[in-house]
Amino acid sequence: MSINFTARNTNITPGIKEYCAKRLKSLERVVGQKMTADIILSVEKYRHKAEINVKIKRAHLNAMEETSEMMSSLGLAFDNIEKRVKKEREKIRERKRRKIREAEVPVLPVEEQEQQKRVIRSQDYSLKPMSLDEAFLQFELGRKEVFVFRKLGSEKWAVIFRRKDGNYGLVEPE
Repeated sequence: MSINFTARNTNITPGIKEYCAKRLKSLERVVGQKMTADIILSVEKYRHKAEINVKIKRAHLNAMEETSEMMSSLGLAFDNIEKRVKKEREKIRERKRRKIREAEVPVLPVEEQEQQKRVIRSQDYSLKPMSLDEAFLQFELGRKEVFVFRKLGSEKWAVIFRRKDGNYGLVEPE
């Protein structure tokens, strides 16, 4: 871990250096890898500004806080950086989990997918001849997608189906 201090219109006291080193050491434990930190302290009239730039392997994080005291500005800036580091760590974990999940799902070749398609027999028909009204009643009672029946008074077949717009369709072959 390397720390670079920059002071503008102020002096860096040993207490500030110790505080920053202690907070960065705990931050490095959370990150789990080497990091570089640039700490910029400045004073303008009654405003004490603390800016922290942290460079980790996959991210550059920065936080800037401004209060009436230097130590409170540093504390808020470090709190902000810690939140961002934890968020970055969660992103990295989620990426790893997503890769593992994608690797677990077996992708079948196109030929095998086509071989798995099967014909499933359905009992959505009636052998006895019936009128159109009776067929609609049977269709609604069964909550079926398609209903095949023989028309009353003839040997012809007909099909009733539910359309995408919510209406019914009737197919009568000639």
